[in-house]
Amino acid sequence: MYVIASKEDVVRIPPNLLGEDFEKLAVRLTQETFQNKVEGDGSYTVLVRGIKTIGGGRIIHGDGAVYQKVQFDALMFRPMVHEVVEGTVCEVLKFGAFVRFGPLDGLLHISQIMDDRIDIDTDGHRLIGKDTKRELRLGDSVRARIVSLSINERSPRESKIGLTMRQPGLGKLEWIEEERKKREEKGKG
Repeated sequence: MYVIASKEDVVRIPPNLLGEDFEKLAVRLTQETFQNKVEGDGSYTVLVRGIKTIGGGRIIHGDGAVYQKVQFDALMFRPMVHEVVEGTVCEVLKFGAFVRFGPLDGLLHISQIMDDRIDIDTDGHRLIGKDTKRELRLGDSVRARIVSLSINERSPRESKIGLTMRQPGLGKLEWIEEERKKREEKGKG
């Protein structure tokens, strides 16, 4: 889920940069410091905007840098267990597929793709249901539920997010539409 949060924090402005326009420098360094970072609660900061300096900065003896208090709005992505997400299959492997949703990737293990035995075509980048003949390919759009979550604060791309599509209303978007049409036709007859 995406949220916008108002934040206050301190940004370090190195002494070698102090000749530049201070406000522009504070904005640039705030963006570099906080954007594309994971916080302790697992929130991923996508964008920082509306940056304002608060008061005068402080200089720490022996450092020479200015520590400037800043206020800003942060657009954050906060994945949550049981949340339903839509994304795109970005990699197909022997053990499943990776789905990119928001700024992160989640693993859709082969056992969590469909209620069918699955053949793996790694050369064709697809997973095929043996009985249903349904295919999951690279680039397909899917709807999945987050079932496990372990966010790596130091390297967000290495976070471990487990997904499932083996619940009603989940799956490849084409499969979901097929199921909806079947229910409608069944209701008319």
